[in-house]
Amino acid sequence: MRVCNEGFDQEFIDGKSDMYAIAFTQNVLSGRWKYFILWYLKDETRRYTDIKKFLGDLSQGSLTKQLKELENDGVIQRDVYPEVPPRVEYSLTDKGIKLLPILEKMADFGSEYGETT
Repeated sequence: MRVCNEGFDQEFIDGKSDMYAIAFTQNVLSGRWKYFILWYLKDETRRYTDIKKFLGDLSQGSLTKQLKELENDGVIQRDVYPEVPPRVEYSLTDKGIKLLPILEKMADFGSEYGETT
């Protein structure tokens, strides 16, 4: 069974459709910062610099990689405005909005079972 960014074995897709669906979703969300990026975009369109500030210590290269992967998966939309300096904004697509209930359930679970200080 191959479960990775390069794709899935057809045998896995055909024989384990429920597991494939979970693996596909996990693949879209894989990446340390993707959950936080999607959660940050849930209420409004954000500029690249705002996302960078929100995530703090994340390097520009890592952020750019995560954003490109989310864009390639059709989860976020990237809009570039021809201004000086260029303005780049990110927003959730319809597909990205459909991931929000998953993130909300994760937040609920963490609130109920996570450690509190």
